[in-house]
Amino acid sequence: MATMVDVARLAGVSVKTVSNVLNGYPYIRETTRQRVLAAIEELGYQVNMTARSLRSGRTGMIGLAVPELGQPYFGELADDILAAARRHEVQVLIEPTGYTREGELAALREPRRGLVDGLLFSAAALDQRDARLLEEVEYPIVLLGEQIFSPAVDHVTMRNVEGARAATELLLERGRRHIAVIGMLHAETAGAATLRFQGYREALAARGLEVDERLLGWADDAWHRTNGARAMAAVLDSGAPVDGVVAFNDALAIGALYELKVRGVGVPEEVAVVGFDDTEDARYTTPALTSVDPGRKEIAERAVELLCRRVRERTERPAEPEPPVLHLARMRIVERETTPRKA
Repeated sequence: MATMVDVARLAGVSVKTVSNVLNGYPYIRETTRQRVLAAIEELGYQVNMTARSLRSGRTGMIGLAVPELGQPYFGELADDILAAARRHEVQVLIEPTGYTREGELAALREPRRGLVDGLLFSAAALDQRDARLLEEVEYPIVLLGEQIFSPAVDHVTMRNVEGARAATELLLERGRRHIAVIGMLHAETAGAATLRFQGYREALAARGLEVDERLLGWADDAWHRTNGARAMAAVLDSGAPVDGVVAFNDALAIGALYELKVRGVGVPEEVAVVGFDDTEDARYTTPALTSVDPGRKEIAERAVELLCRRVRERTERPAEPEPPVLHLARMRIVERETTPRKA
């Protein structure tokens, strides 16, 4: 079995440099880091997690709490986080919380929390009134998503308002004027839904257009395909003219596409459609779905990097730890067949 000494010899560096790379030390030349990582891969070096834990006071494992893995966005986010964690030489314990307050509180408080050094936490049921709970935990935490904000906690999220505004503007630029929005939620604090609706409203207002209540598609508090189809059906049944759709995620958009097809409405000839999240499913709809890429891979990498840094700070206790970070990932529109260009 390869040792750290073997890695150092092959990479042409000291054992201390190899250790610094494995522990995510930031002040290393990128060329040196890549040389060490290449040597680790070539030799198949495996970190002895038990020995590391005894030496460092860390388990080498982080937690990830998300509402569910069946939702494409969260499943793909988990994959991206697992990949980022491998690059940082840590493992991930994944805990679906089921969109429930009980599940999310358990993720924050359960005894098994001792198995991990820190937690990546995506809330869906807790809200801003619960922000103090995040500040009271005794381990490093990085917040994901839009349900809760706290200046005392690191937070990595996406540009929801900008993304929805860009999606709506794209349809307006393509000559669409009667744009439905799919994914409205009845929840008192709807997080991403509220922010994405704000972006939709802003885009309409900039063109002097008012929101038509008949074009609001309600999703029964869940962003699944079934609810997308139901919301699309309700909009069509309202009698309002529809020539565009902004869906608050790709699953809703796929449900809307299904309902439009069932009713014989041509996409994109009659109705153009934009989703949100740019999940893998978007590439394989017929026609292929235009979607907002919110920077999911960037979110995963930055969140893992931040959490690992906080874990190191906790054990190494620097004189001046860095203040909490709010990181907004870059977004872009990925255009496909559901939003044709003007002739």
